[in-house]
Amino acid sequence: MRRTPMTLALVAALLAGCGTMAPDYQRPAAPVDAAWPQGEAYALRPASGDPAALGWRDFFIDTRLQQLIGLALDNNRDLRVATLNIERARAMYQVQRADLFPAIDAAGSGTHQRTPASLSPNGNAAVTHQYSAGVGFASYELDLFGRVRSLNDAALERYLATEEARRGAQISLVAEVANAYLTLAADQERLVLARDTLKSQQESYGLTRRSFEAGVTSELDLRQAQTSVDSARVDVARFTAQTAQDRNALTLLVGASIPAELLPNQTLTPVAVLAEVPADLPSDVLVRRPDVLQAERTLRAANADIGAARAAFFPRITLTASAGSASNELSQLFQAGAGTWSFIPQITLPIFDGGRNRAGLDTARADRDIAVAQYEKSIQSAFREVADALADYGTMDEQLAAQQSLTQATEISYKLADARFRKGVDSYLAVLDSQRALYSAQQGLIGARLARQANLVTLYKALGGGWQEQAEVPPPANPG
Repeated sequence: MRRTPMTLALVAALLAGCGTMAPDYQRPAAPVDAAWPQGEAYALRPASGDPAALGWRDFFIDTRLQQLIGLALDNNRDLRVATLNIERARAMYQVQRADLFPAIDAAGSGTHQRTPASLSPNGNAAVTHQYSAGVGFASYELDLFGRVRSLNDAALERYLATEEARRGAQISLVAEVANAYLTLAADQERLVLARDTLKSQQESYGLTRRSFEAGVTSELDLRQAQTSVDSARVDVARFTAQTAQDRNALTLLVGASIPAELLPNQTLTPVAVLAEVPADLPSDVLVRRPDVLQAERTLRAANADIGAARAAFFPRITLTASAGSASNELSQLFQAGAGTWSFIPQITLPIFDGGRNRAGLDTARADRDIAVAQYEKSIQSAFREVADALADYGTMDEQLAAQQSLTQATEISYKLADARFRKGVDSYLAVLDSQRALYSAQQGLIGARLARQANLVTLYKALGGGWQEQAEVPPPANPG
């Protein structure tokens, strides 16, 4: 069977690029301890399961919060940008991958030329016509040393890195919506407490004023009661503005108007449930976090770039080939005997480039070393985030219990001080101090309950949970 140069060129293209000159990739060892920190702050208890494997719908038990997170995943603009970045990276990968295959084009042309008598070989003016049609490719590189394939591998890893960035953005968004929801609920409860306190202080002020008018109490007691009322009024105004700002922040995160029925109640209630963190949960769960995986994908891309930089030292072979037909008459273009072909191989061997290739390789190696350091730093940062969250997790119950006990004690103290004042045993200053202590303790209790719930969200995010229910991003299509 006769084989044309065009056929041979295509066979060579398929056989080229079987390997690369990139170094064998090895994941760097995690520069952190194999186990989480131990000590008084880390009160981990035996448990089963992996919190990082818990879907966010299973973690968040508040149905309104679940719906808000769903709305945010559909409408949040930052997450939408992250998704579009994946589409862009996928397209860029396809552009790079296309270099693995020859770009075959079909072309047709017609040339009409008049040659004057002074330039004609026979001394007569002449008009010539030429028509041609064919298929072929130009400057296709035979990837014998893996340069193009290395660039393709690097583009693929960068595409996958954007997918991990999108997952990381989703985890952050889920946590931000939950924290914004909790903050709004806590500030609403603080506002209710401030209003109740204002009402109580106004009633006390009314009694004190009548007592003053009757000559039973002094003006000092009256003015002290007034300061308590004014302080409560300040807090009511402050928390009114704060709750409005909290709603605005939550609306921005959700990316759409929030139905009133999805807003939290005026009290802070538990919205998340997390099983006890296993005491033997290894720290290598961090390598599954999207931000760590993104850093590793970037490292893999830098590793592939070294292969492309190494291949630049070797000869580069390019092929240009075409096959078709040509004739001086359009009607005879596709008749027998009009066939034509061309095959132009070209080899380029670098001899002197002023150190460009060496500098390119040094740059690629430096980029790889930078990527290694960034990967290791991402693991260290992730370890620190989890360790900090575990320190709060191990002590938060004790903090909450202590704050509850403090609130109960100050409430009893206030009742006793008020009773002593009404019996004339003590001054109103003692009542005022007890009121302020009780109000501060009640506000502190709300803050402690908020911190307990926020810590669960932080720990869940730090362990890499929150993306499992996301639809997987499909891999780029294979153009071959």
